Order: sequence, then structure tokens, then C-alpha cells
Amino acid sequence: MAVTKRLIGVFKDVALALGVAVLTSQAAQAQNGPVVVELYTSQGCSSCPPADDLLRQMASRDDVIALALHVDYWDYIGWKDAFGSPAFTARQHRYALAANSRMVYTPQFIISGVARIEGARTMDLMDGIRAQAGIDTGITVRATRAGGQIHIVAQSAGPLSQAVLVQLVRYLPQETVSITRGENEGRTLTYANIVTDWDTLGQWTGQAPFTTDVKAEDSRGVVVIVQQPGPGPILAAARLQ
Repeated sequence: MAVTKRLIGVFKDVALALGVAVLTSQAAQAQNGPVVVELYTSQGCSSCPPADDLLRQMASRDDVIALALHVDYWDYIGWKDAFGSPAFTARQHRYALAANSRMVYTPQFIISGVARIEGARTMDLMDGIRAQAGIDTGITVRATRAGGQIHIVAQSAGPLSQAVLVQLVRYLPQETVSITRGENEGRTLTYANIVTDWDTLGQWTGQAPFTTDVKAEDSRGVVVIVQQPGPGPILAAARLQ
């Protein structure tokens, strides 16, 4: 299995990433609700299509929220990823920094914000999902659509020892791309749950429910994620029904 690596640059939020505190041992291990699986991938990476296929297979599972984040550091070899974003490259680098790693990989799965798997290793991925599922963090989140608004409510069984982030993710359910240059030249590839936006709605201490309304905007899929900063462990997640 081939993976690619690159050294991490210097990020302005190094202090935040290295100073993340653990809420509780239970909360640091798993999330409440479906398990979030992030895939860092690129249309320009010849090792990525098997991982893209694996994520597409998981996209229909009720117990998994599968999200594809396309990075931009493969663009220089001849094919610009239409979905690639420097923001997703930066997020992957911050994950590596929080894990005290000097390298990032494509393809790379990150499960619940804590477990990292390089390549399309199906059994390791399934084991990682099972390990992160079913532990109650004491945090719940839900999102409902009413008219042109999305109503979000997060609740906690008690105050948290540090503020966490409530985030809104928008994604395209599926797109097919014909690639004419680069390592995947001549291939037509189908991608699932392609993240287009990953925004922080606010910080939350758990002392009172977090509630907010955001504009629905369009037909893209929507996920709400409660996560320790860093990025750290994902504590709760909900897909808009």
C-alpha cells in the first residue's frame, strides 16, 4: 500500500492544539451518536480511489457519518482537485500536530477525532469504528429543518471542564469526476459525502443547552459535530434528517 507524506508547517494555533485538556476519560475515547469518519483524500492521489470507494460504501450506514475532505497538496502534480481546499489541508495538519506526528498521509481516515488509519485498510477501519461506538459521553446534539432554517440543540449532562466547539458541516452527497491529468489520468471516479464547508458555530461549556438557527441555503447534506478543540475527540454528532 502506498501512502504519501509531507512535513507539517507552522500553524498559528499551535498553542491551542498542544494545550487541549481532556474533559473526562470516557469523553476522550468516543462520541455520542453515529461515529464520524473523516477521509482525507485527493483526486490527484493514485492510492486514494480504494479509500474513496470504502467511504462511499459507509455513506449509507446509520451508525456512521462518513465525510470526505479533499486536500490541495496534490494539485501541483498536474491535476487540480475540484473539491480540494487549503482549509481541509490545515485541518489534517492540526490533527497530526495534536497527535505529536510530523507527517500527514493520503488517504487517511480519522475516526471520532482520535484514531488515525492510513490507506484503505477495511478491517482496521471497521475495528476502529466499533471501538469508538456505544460510549455515552453525556452530550447529545440534534438538528431539525423548519422552512428555510436549521434548528440545532446540544445538551450536556453537566458542565464541561473546558469549552468545546459546535460545528456545522455541509457536504455534497455524490459527484462523479472524469480525471484527465495527474496520477489518476483517464479514470472516472465517484466520490461520496464531499465536504464543502466546515464552520464553527460557537464555543459551548455545557452549563446550559446550546441552541442556534442557521440558514438551510440549499439541498446539501448537513452534519452537526461537537468536538474538543485541537481538533480533539468528537463528543457528539448528528446528521440532519
